Amino acid sequence: MASTEKRSFGVSKPVGHVVISFASAQQADASADALRAAGFRGDDVRRLTDRDMLMQAEHDLQRASPLAAVGQELNLIKARQALAQRGYHWLIVHAPQDADAHRAADIARAHGAERAQRYGAFIIEELIEHAVDKVHVAESPDRGLDAETPSGDESERARLRPARR
Repeated sequence: MASTEKRSFGVSKPVGHVVISFASAQQADASADALRAAGFRGDDVRRLTDRDMLMQAEHDLQRASPLAAVGQELNLIKARQALAQRGYHWLIVHAPQDADAHRAADIARAHGAERAQRYGAFIIEELIEHAVDKVHVAESPDRGLDAETPSGDESERARLRPARR
């Protein structure tokens, strides 16, 4: 993500943007084209490859303060890193208005987006709901990555992890 974006506790926090993940480069490209055709300006839509996201995640994880673990930012970075390792691609869409953020998510969903997270000043809102999504009840790095972000190994690790006492 651009170096001009805000940082929170050492990690990138693209306030006023929607971070959208796709399983393939083709889906991300098609969605970017559709967003521009729908009126989003060219510089409002940034494209990140799996390699770009891996570098960004590594950068953020190296610079994250311990306070970054208090909220959800650190878990989301780890989830994006895991998805990037599986070849996922991203769009970062500047959409500071509620209607624009939802419109961007709807367009992306129509092109196969897995997730779309809108970054506000205080919250990160999930814009693409899935029937299998669970209600998020607590934010803790001790619990691992959110199960709602299917990077492929969170659920497996949770099953193999011994119960805490």
